[in-house]
Amino acid sequence: MKYLDLLVDLGIDLVGVFVLAVVLYYRRHRRSDLLLAYVSLNMGLFVTMSLLGSVRVDIATGFGLFAILSIVQLRSNTIQQEEVAYYFAVLVLGLVNGLRLHDRITTIMLDTALIAVMYLVDNRRLFARSQHVDIVLDVIHEDGDALIADLERRLRGEVVHHIVEDIDYVREVMLIDVRYRPDNPAKPPVRRDRTGPQGAINGMDATWNDEFPKPTIAK
Repeated sequence: MKYLDLLVDLGIDLVGVFVLAVVLYYRRHRRSDLLLAYVSLNMGLFVTMSLLGSVRVDIATGFGLFAILSIVQLRSNTIQQEEVAYYFAVLVLGLVNGLRLHDRITTIMLDTALIAVMYLVDNRRLFARSQHVDIVLDVIHEDGDALIADLERRLRGEVVHHIVEDIDYVREVMLIDVRYRPDNPAKPPVRRDRTGPQGAINGMDATWNDEFPKPTIAK
């Protein structure tokens, strides 16, 4: 009977992580590497919590496990904030299902509520989403309005936030962190590579190859 209960809880968790990671996340974001990370993290946490449930442990052990997993994942620079949100969602999903509550109706309701919230919050039709890009301009703008106008012309969208991260007066370039809403949000962003500190977007000077991380840019 104990093993049957474990299989039932595992089945509930598998259904939940499939809907959350595959149906919601992968179909919307198309990152198979994070799909593997989400599923493996969820399964690992479910197994760990199932084993901890069979022995007497202090509650600090659970919080310590949660903190360690969070620190390891959040040190990655290749994930966006919405992907961090899915990371915590699959983590909580594995935690709730791994506790193996006797009231499975409560477990299913919690799983459903979590998935429903993620579905609504990550819905681009309900919430307009901005895109992020790091740009190296081959011109230095002293005026903020002129800089925004130049960025909007190159990106063909509305700049909602920007930070000037670096200005090089010797080479006459400036590095800007930009968040913008494209005029045509249905058009997918274009990814390119750059070899050095200079990038290229619609006329900006750059040399590209396949060995460096690809900044997302809109044509």
